[in-house]
Amino acid sequence: MGFKCGIVGLPNVGKSTLFNALTQTAAAQAANYPFCTIEPNVGEVAVPDPRLDNLTAIAKSAETVPTRITFVDIAGLVRGASRGEGLGNQFLATIREVDAIAHVVRCFEDDDITHVEGRIDPTGDAETVETELMLADLESLERRIVPLEKKAKTGEKEAKEQFALMSKALALLREGKPARLASLAPEEREPFRQLGLMTQKPVLYVCNVDEHSAASGNAFSAAVEEKAKRDAAGCVAISARIEEEVAQIDVTDRSEFLAHLGLEEPGLNRLIRAGYALLGLITFFTAGPKETRAWTVRKGAHAPEAAGAIHTDFEKGFIRAETIAYDDYVALSGEAGARDAGRMRLEGKDYVVRDGDVMHFRFNA
Repeated sequence: MGFKCGIVGLPNVGKSTLFNALTQTAAAQAANYPFCTIEPNVGEVAVPDPRLDNLTAIAKSAETVPTRITFVDIAGLVRGASRGEGLGNQFLATIREVDAIAHVVRCFEDDDITHVEGRIDPTGDAETVETELMLADLESLERRIVPLEKKAKTGEKEAKEQFALMSKALALLREGKPARLASLAPEEREPFRQLGLMTQKPVLYVCNVDEHSAASGNAFSAAVEEKAKRDAAGCVAISARIEEEVAQIDVTDRSEFLAHLGLEEPGLNRLIRAGYALLGLITFFTAGPKETRAWTVRKGAHAPEAAGAIHTDFEKGFIRAETIAYDDYVALSGEAGARDAGRMRLEGKDYVVRDGDVMHFRFNA
């Protein structure tokens, strides 16, 4: 299971530099991991996970296959995009197709790079983009809710439920707040998602800082982090310029280069993991002599759903899942050791998959 994370932002904030670094990183991964560039502005990268290498070594696997995340470099946005200004219509159409938003904001000063609005104000930039999304959502809902209200008044159950959800979203949008702040009961979350609102999508603010601030951030990124907390969004600070350099350095020299900058790992690793976590995704593994592979499911998924991530027939004919916690698998040197120690569990259809589970599924063909 994969998902798309759209990279958005105003012009000249480092969005394309960041995307180029991501795709160069993916190209470097191609020797070991599956990679494809679907279109010039779409690329897939492996989700960094050191557990995968540990499992490969223990299982003596011939191949290692990580789970992946797709990044989409979305056309730049300008003020007035909700009315079609600039490439607004293209921007809005593309953003509706992604699952989450990585919102790049400029947190660096550079007189050689002109800011589209003539000032360095990352929280203001973020508000500009979000305002355009809220205006587009507001227009969409106000157009759709009028005929729906008429149906709801006739007592039609589905119309009443949709009208209630739309009303929640409209109330927030009219207050200048994104739809993702709506208070929802568990059973309302999926119908609310199906409303197709752009401001309902999870957001990760990506603070593009100068090289000297890559390790600890700066005053600009601190302000964005505070905004992220208020907006129920994620936040990560990286230097797109450094990441572009790192992507071009030989793997054997990267650690030394990063250490010189006070970094333990490339910022892109943190960005990829943050994007992966943004939708509440978790990883389970399959491990054996042929391959060790990471698989993605949503947090809270039951065992048959995890089986279905591998193949739909596994889910349809699910019998049970032989399950070993990652820590047990490593501590007991693999499947045989875990089984002998009584740490392999047989889980049924009601089992909720945990992050790091090493699983083998039994099913009827």
